Amino acid sequence: MKRKKVWLSHDAGVSESIGFLLIFTMVIMGIGLVTLYGYPMLLQQQTSADEQIMEKNMIVLQNDIKSLAYKTVPYTETSLMIGGGSLTMYNTSNTPASGVPPSSTLDIYDHLGHPYGTPQAFVSNYHSGELRYESVSEGEDISLQDGAVVTRGLIVKGSSMIAKPRWFYDSNTQTMVINLVGLNSTDSMAVSGVGTVQMKLGELAPTNFTTYTLSPPENIYVRFTPDTIQDYSVAWSNYFTTINPTGSPPFINGGPPYWIEFQLPMTSTLVIKQFDVTVQSV
Repeated sequence: MKRKKVWLSHDAGVSESIGFLLIFTMVIMGIGLVTLYGYPMLLQQQTSADEQIMEKNMIVLQNDIKSLAYKTVPYTETSLMIGGGSLTMYNTSNTPASGVPPSSTLDIYDHLGHPYGTPQAFVSNYHSGELRYESVSEGEDISLQDGAVVTRGLIVKGSSMIAKPRWFYDSNTQTMVINLVGLNSTDSMAVSGVGTVQMKLGELAPTNFTTYTLSPPENIYVRFTPDTIQDYSVAWSNYFTTINPTGSPPFINGGPPYWIEFQLPMTSTLVIKQFDVTVQSV
């Protein structure tokens, strides 16, 4: 009688183990790739979204200031979502409520070489104050200052203007209208997360309205002295150049202090309005 040899095969079990290990390895590698590449991209997109939201928020606050200054609205209140950084209030001068105020200044005057008489300073050493959003992760500031919204990078030098201030020139009548908006507060203010910006007009300083008649008409000059740290000179230089694109090139003083002088168009009537806006809370 012949015996039959029976071979027991374990190939099926081996196949299941290898398949499980392969699938498990692929899952782990997928999670690793998402963590390595996907998560930083998500964070970057969130940061960019925070920046874009704050740019829109600053334009909303700029419109609130326009309503206060030009539409005689007595009071405005706007709720904001401030993500990825903080919103800080800086006064027009170095007061206990101002924190570390920006030292940029604005001067408006006849040119020092004026041929018709003694130079006249229309505005001297003007500080506008500002509401500044400082991004922690992106390294970028967005500032509402002197009626304009400007932004600058902390790593890469340079700045740009997102929304312009209300300066007007009528070439037919040679009339220049300059609106200067100063921001003040009674307390030190900074907020992150959800904040409510409350503003009203003319609580700490009066609103000034002055008209100058220049005969004969002459060029007016603006001198911008930037803050040595919070430097928005590129943004303001581009704006002043657009007011008088055919004028003389800007004169740059290498300093110290560093400042830039711009020639405005030929003017026979100069109107300067200075508004004080009180920020009550952020």
